[in-house]
Amino acid sequence: MSVRIIILMLYALTILFFGIRGMKKTKSFSDFFLGGGMVGPWMTAFSYGTAYFSAVVFIGFAGKVGWGFGYSGVWIGIINALVGVLAVWWLMAWKIKKMSIDLGVTTMSEYLEVRYNSRGMKLFASIIIFVFLIPYSGAVFIGLSYLFKYSFQGIEYWHAVVFMGVFTAIYLVMGGYKSMAVLDTFFGMVMTVGVIMLLVFTLTRAGGIGNITKGLAEINPKLTDIVGPPGLWPLFSLVFLTSVAPFAMPQLVQKFYAVKDKKSIKTGMIASTVFALLVGGIAYFVGSTTRFYINPDTAPAVFESGSLNVDALMPALMSIVIPDYLFIIILILSASMSTLASLVLISSSSLVKDIYAGFINKNISDSKLVTLMRAGSIFFILLSVIIALLKPATIVTILGLSWGAIGSAFLGPFVWGLFTTFANKYGAWVSGLIGLGVSLGMSMYGFSSPEAGTVGMLVSLTLNPIVSLLTRERVKL
Repeated sequence: MSVRIIILMLYALTILFFGIRGMKKTKSFSDFFLGGGMVGPWMTAFSYGTAYFSAVVFIGFAGKVGWGFGYSGVWIGIINALVGVLAVWWLMAWKIKKMSIDLGVTTMSEYLEVRYNSRGMKLFASIIIFVFLIPYSGAVFIGLSYLFKYSFQGIEYWHAVVFMGVFTAIYLVMGGYKSMAVLDTFFGMVMTVGVIMLLVFTLTRAGGIGNITKGLAEINPKLTDIVGPPGLWPLFSLVFLTSVAPFAMPQLVQKFYAVKDKKSIKTGMIASTVFALLVGGIAYFVGSTTRFYINPDTAPAVFESGSLNVDALMPALMSIVIPDYLFIIILILSASMSTLASLVLISSSSLVKDIYAGFINKNISDSKLVTLMRAGSIFFILLSVIIALLKPATIVTILGLSWGAIGSAFLGPFVWGLFTTFANKYGAWVSGLIGLGVSLGMSMYGFSSPEAGTVGMLVSLTLNPIVSLLTRERVKL
C-alpha cells in the first residue's frame, strides 16, 4: 500500500509540475483555451483520444456493456474508432479549423451565432453545454472514485470523490490547454502501455481466450455471438450514440480549433485512430470477460447491496486478474484527467466567454477573461463533485443522458451548418429544440438513455435540411 501511495504521489507531482509550468506560459485567453491555436499533430491526436476515452469507458461502459452484451460489446470500441475518430478527423477537422479562422470564433456557441446570425442560438448552445456537461463530468468522478475505493482498502467513496475534486481543481485551473495537451501526450502513452498489459493479464489469468469463450458460452451462448443477448437495437443505440455524437461534442470539436495546420491533421488522424482502436477495442473486450471472472464468491462486494453494482465490475475484475494493479489506476486516472480537462475548459468557456463576455460585459479585458475562466473551472468542478456524491444513476445512464442531449441539440445545427450553405436558422432551431426534446422526453418515459439519445440525434439530423429547404432562406458563409 505504501508503494502505491508513493507512486501515486509522484504521478500527482508530475501533473502539478506541468500545470505550474503551463501557468507561467499562459498569457492570454487564446493561450489558456486553445494553446495559441498552434498545437501539433501528436499532442492533438492524444488530446482527442484521451478526451474520448476515460473512466466512463473503462469503468462504466466496459463493465456494464461487457456484462450484458459479451463479445458483441467490442463492436462499440471498433466503430467508435472508425466513425467517432477516423471519420470525424477526415470529414470535419480541417473544415472546423478553417471555419474558426475565417469566422474568428473560438467556441461552438460563437460559431452557431455567426453561422445562423442568431444571438439566441448562442445563448441556447451555451446553456446546453454547461448544463449537460456537468453530469458527464460527475460520471467521470464516480468512475474514478470506485476505482480508488477498490484500490485502497478502507477509503470511503466520498473521500475519493472529494480528493479527486480538489486535485482536479488545483491542476486544471493552472496550465490551460497547452499544458493539458502536453500531459495528454504523456497520458496517451501511459494508456497505450496500460491497455496492452491489461489484455495480457486478462488472457493469461484465464488460460487463453479459448477458456474465456468456453466459460461465457456455458453461462449464455449468446454472450459469444456477433450480437449479444439484449439484441440488435440496444447494441445499435450504444454504437450510434458513442460514435456519432463526437461529430458535435464541444469538448472534442475544440481540439480542431487548436490544431496547428492541415498537415498536422493528416498525421493526427492516423495516430488518433490507431490509439482509439487499441484502447477502445481492448477496454470493451476486457469488459466482456466480467461474467467469466465475477460472481458472488470472487467479488462479493459487487453484490453486497443485494443487486449487481455494474459500476464496480471493472475495478473488481482488475483486482482479480492483476496481482498489483496500480498501473491500471494510473491508466484510468490518465484517461480521466484528460477528459476532465476538456470538459472543464469547454464548460467554463460557455459560462464565461459565451454568456458573460457575450451578453453581459462585452468589453472585458483578456486578462480578466482568463481569471474568470479559472474561477468558472472551480465552480464547474464543484457542481460535478456534488453530482458524483449524489450518484443519481449508473455511469452508462448518466453519460447516455449527457451525450444524447448534447448530440440531439447540436448535430443538426452544427453538421448541416458546416457542410452546406442552405441550412438556415429556422432549420437549426427546429432541429436543435425538437431533437433535444425527443431525447429528454424518451428518457423521462422510461427508454434507456442510449436509445433516447440515438432517436434524438436522428431527429436532429433529419429536421434541419427539411425545415431549411421548406423555408427557402439562403445563408452565405
